[in-house]
Amino acid sequence: MDTVHLLPEAISGSAAAILIATSIFTSATSAVFGLGGGVMMLVLMSLFMPVAALIPVHGVVQLGSNLGRAYHLRRFAVPSMILPFAAGGVIGALAGGAVVTELPEALLKTILAVFILVITWVKLPPLPLVKSPPVFAIGGAVTTALTIFLGATGPLITALMAKTFETRHQVVANAAVAMTIQHLLKVVAFGILGFGLAPWLPLACAMIVSGYAGTMIGARLLDTMDEARFRFWFRIGVTVLAVELLRRALF
Repeated sequence: MDTVHLLPEAISGSAAAILIATSIFTSATSAVFGLGGGVMMLVLMSLFMPVAALIPVHGVVQLGSNLGRAYHLRRFAVPSMILPFAAGGVIGALAGGAVVTELPEALLKTILAVFILVITWVKLPPLPLVKSPPVFAIGGAVTTALTIFLGATGPLITALMAKTFETRHQVVANAAVAMTIQHLLKVVAFGILGFGLAPWLPLACAMIVSGYAGTMIGARLLDTMDEARFRFWFRIGVTVLAVELLRRALF
């Protein structure tokens, strides 16, 4: 079968091959640190794909990637987080198109970057309500609204999970569950808005399959990494991504 017929005219076969191959690396990165892969994939996809298709197709790929990671680490997930986060996410998805898209992109990226840096590096006092349903609901609403406009808010979600859960496995697993919910709502929202995903599904599915291979590789690395090293490299990774987000916002 001619593989070109499986791709939209807007993307070449060589570009699709690059995206499928790099999905392994980006998914492995997210499996180790709980973040980074979605942002890297968004940047790579922006080099080869039209802007109109970028965020919806990225949402499909990230939905599959995070679902695979959530399944692989499901024993570390906290069920009490799911329903409140999903409920807040529905509100965020509804508000995303109506409110967030009216704000300047540079302003949103700046706010997001600064917030990520603060929550990552500022030592906050213990918050007994941090695991409460209202906190998860608010987090779901805010991050889902932002992801409809920005595409990848993984660093924000993972930074919040790092303040909530004690172990690296819990951080990565619950971030994956939260982002699965978030990207599912985003894909549904773009479908309602009329974006045609069908031509992009073969490419997205191939990236999801290769991404799951990367998830298994990253999960093995996660098991071998000690907690202190994970926290150190997590902070470094979050900071690099936040600074890059801030640079794009300002320049």
